[in-house]
Amino acid sequence: MLNWKEVKKIINEIAYERGLDVESVWESLASAFASAYRKEFGKKEQKVVAKIDPEKDKIFFYLEKTVVDDDYLKEHKIQFTPERYVYLNEALKENKEAKVGDSIFIPLEPKEGFGRIAAQTAKQVILQKLKEKEKDTLYNDFKSKEGEVISGIVQRVDDKFVFLDVGKTIAILPKSEQIPGEFYRPGQRLRVYLLSVQLDKKSLNIVVSRSFPKFVTKLFELEVPEIAQGLVRIVSLVREPGVKTKIAVESLDPKIDPVGAVVGQRGVRINAVISELGQERIDVVKYSQDPKEYIMNALSPAKVLEVRLLEKNVALAIVDKDQLSLAIGKEGQNVRMASKLTGWKIDVKSIEELKELEEKTKEGLKVEEKKEKRKKENEENELKESQ
Repeated sequence: MLNWKEVKKIINEIAYERGLDVESVWESLASAFASAYRKEFGKKEQKVVAKIDPEKDKIFFYLEKTVVDDDYLKEHKIQFTPERYVYLNEALKENKEAKVGDSIFIPLEPKEGFGRIAAQTAKQVILQKLKEKEKDTLYNDFKSKEGEVISGIVQRVDDKFVFLDVGKTIAILPKSEQIPGEFYRPGQRLRVYLLSVQLDKKSLNIVVSRSFPKFVTKLFELEVPEIAQGLVRIVSLVREPGVKTKIAVESLDPKIDPVGAVVGQRGVRINAVISELGQERIDVVKYSQDPKEYIMNALSPAKVLEVRLLEKNVALAIVDKDQLSLAIGKEGQNVRMASKLTGWKIDVKSIEELKELEEKTKEGLKVEEKKEKRKKENEENELKESQ
């Protein structure tokens, strides 16, 4: 006889400890008993189903069979076995509404004490079922957080991965998703971007990132209420992880300064994000529908005098000589990121360079004019001589 009081206590403890609903644990137990019953008293081909009524402290066993006829057997290429199938004419004797393809449940004789083998089978099955339920629950939980920022504690670090405890399971931070130059140590708490969640037969695979551009977007959503509320919008963001991020923002409320909202009073908001990214530099610029103004803003912190829009989505930004290196940036980083941010191919020149170029162009035009004039004179002289 089962000690139902003890069983119910164990079921509730398992559900609580593993974060499962009580019904699913009862279902796992019923599946375990069905498997044990079949192994102890039934045949391999049979499909035994168990149903537990916790309120009445009873277990009911049934033999599940599929209703078939000759056409159904041919169509599904099935060989009839009385352990798994029942012909329609026989099924109708038990249930007048039975149809081909339906399942019918034939009550089985209750058995007391499943024996040692049955008990072992029940234990193995219930543990397996619980693992599957737990894995499904974790999958659904983390799948709903995909594309969000989560926290984890570093458990282990090797050459290829950082393993993070993210609560009841482990996530992996691959080398390719780490911030270059960043070091990780066991016990360290990290915020990461939940990149993907995959479930296969063997395991739950959770991949996280700290280099993904949207990680920065999500961090700003957490730090800036105006972004979370939809009053300030991140229009575009480009990132070179560990080095620099450029972000363009606009306000959907005329009373709110988008750059000021993102930076925060005395830089408190942007500094919180920078601190999380390991001191990665962040430029926040104001978005504008006017390409000239937008390009000027995107080249900050450099001060741009003028922007000329040329053919094929090319723009020429003109700056003072002392602003040229700032506009271009180290190894061209600032202008490169500004180009990606705005979608324009930006060429930066100082006003002195531009004047020099224009002078050379004028001189070149004068030379060409002289050449053309000389050519025309030669042609006229040749014509006179021929006459």
